[in-house]
Amino acid sequence: DEFEKAISQAQIIMFPGGFSAGDEPDGSAKFFATAFQNAKIKEAVMRLVEERDGLCLGICNGFQALIKLGLVPFGKITGQTEDSPTLTFNTINRHISRMVYTKVVTDKSPWLAGTKPGAVYCTPASHGEGRFVASDEWLKKLFENGQVATQYCDPEGNVSMDGEWNVNGSYAAIEGITSPDGRILGKMAHVERRGDGVAVNIYGEQDLKIFESGVAYFK
Repeated sequence: DEFEKAISQAQIIMFPGGFSAGDEPDGSAKFFATAFQNAKIKEAVMRLVEERDGLCLGICNGFQALIKLGLVPFGKITGQTEDSPTLTFNTINRHISRMVYTKVVTDKSPWLAGTKPGAVYCTPASHGEGRFVASDEWLKKLFENGQVATQYCDPEGNVSMDGEWNVNGSYAAIEGITSPDGRILGKMAHVERRGDGVAVNIYGEQDLKIFESGVAYFK
């Protein structure tokens, strides 16, 4: 009841990254998905999304949770279908932890209001199951709908399938996607890992201003 009440009073729900349950396969994503499938919680989330113009954000494990719930790409808690996009093990079959370059593809999402299509950012990535996988039909649909938010690229902004840049082997080099209306965003790289002393010797802009953009949406 307390959780339901908190959601009913919120404007934003964020599913954070970070390891949970030993980060066993789907560890924290399963936990998130199970909790949010509760009838009361599910109803509160859908009221936030469908009636109250709220926003949702999922990073890394949080992105996995959004996928499992169906909040991306469907925009509602439906669970995954047999052919819906998913996140699976990196092609190198182990955890990766490094900086990655990503290119903004759309300006459809309020979360990306502080940037613009074509902008390139360097962001920490740390995951074992970050490979975005989808059928050709889904890939076509996501691009046509403007739901592909960000793609892995080289420092010059060239989208790449090279393992040096597309570190987990994601299909179409997709790093982040949104719901159909853009108000729900899921991405793998840790945009929240920001600070004056963080990655100071790394080339490239690092701040997508995602959190500032999310707050500004309600002003």
